[in-house]
Amino acid sequence: MNMIWRNSTSCLRLGKVPQRYQSGYHPVVPLGSRILTDPAKVFEHNMWDHMEWSNEEEAAARKKVKENSAVRVLLEEQVKFEREASKYWDTFYKIHKNKFFKDRNWLLREFPEILPFDQKTEEKARESSWDHVKTSATNCFSRMDCPTVPEEKSHYVKSSGSSEGQSKTESDFSNLDSEKHKKGPMKTELFPGSNASFRILEVGCGAGNSVFPILNTLQNSPESFLYCCDFASGAVELVKSHSSYRAAQCFAFVHDVCDDGLPYPFPDGILDVILLVFVLSSVHPDRMQDVVNRLSNLLKPGGILLFRDYGRYDKTQLRFKKGHCLSENFYVRGDGTRAYFFTKGMLIYKRK
Repeated sequence: MNMIWRNSTSCLRLGKVPQRYQSGYHPVVPLGSRILTDPAKVFEHNMWDHMEWSNEEEAAARKKVKENSAVRVLLEEQVKFEREASKYWDTFYKIHKNKFFKDRNWLLREFPEILPFDQKTEEKARESSWDHVKTSATNCFSRMDCPTVPEEKSHYVKSSGSSEGQSKTESDFSNLDSEKHKKGPMKTELFPGSNASFRILEVGCGAGNSVFPILNTLQNSPESFLYCCDFASGAVELVKSHSSYRAAQCFAFVHDVCDDGLPYPFPDGILDVILLVFVLSSVHPDRMQDVVNRLSNLLKPGGILLFRDYGRYDKTQLRFKKGHCLSENFYVRGDGTRAYFFTKGMLIYKRK
């Protein structure tokens, strides 16, 4: 499920269908026009449009969800999963490191809005996406980017970089006054990426499976800067220790988007793009709106928030067993991480 919102005089609201905005550069096969007519070509894309269920298939899915949500997790256990959410994700990354999820080489193809409108960058994006489409399509489609074990959710970062340049950059910003973060705008020399003209934030970066495909493309766009955060410090350590991490163009940090009191390492209103890929689903449904509201304050007028996440009746939801349901369409996996399953009807675009 892909969504795009633009921040003008409006904000995201959970509820109905959102407005869709598109940039001047579109994928070769635009979303909405990928119609599967030849079953032999099923792996040419990682998603297809307008796939219709039969009445029997829909009934079977509804029945399965009704069965696996019949027994709810005890309230005291639910409180524990909420309170210790970052711990479960940190454990996940300590076990799997960067081996569990594959790089999202489809990302720039599905969301070309991530990049600034520079011809060289656009050409690079096209090349990168096509270079990987054949090798990654089978994996992307079969997983639908929705693994049975937790994936790309709100993750946040910590630890020092492996090079002198990385360490120096981190130390320069480690003692920033938190009140300045809250009140912005800060003096331009005080925050990472202050000299950039185009800024991106990925929330829930995990081990960097979106970070590095984006960074590889941004090599041709030195005026761009990528922030990435996760509340699992182990995940951020993996990002910072990666050979492709460049402190000159990327700043990874630990952050919990559910904590409104935590400052960001940059002022409000400076971001062009916020990326939420399999992140919001790991947040408790009662807290999702607050997360979206806070993130919207980080965007420039005209900035966009790009969203992709689990859809209702996804195979991942149908595979849950009884006793893993926390609330309606919200589940906990065996490792303590959680997943919510959306419908388009839950998402609306509301003007302020």
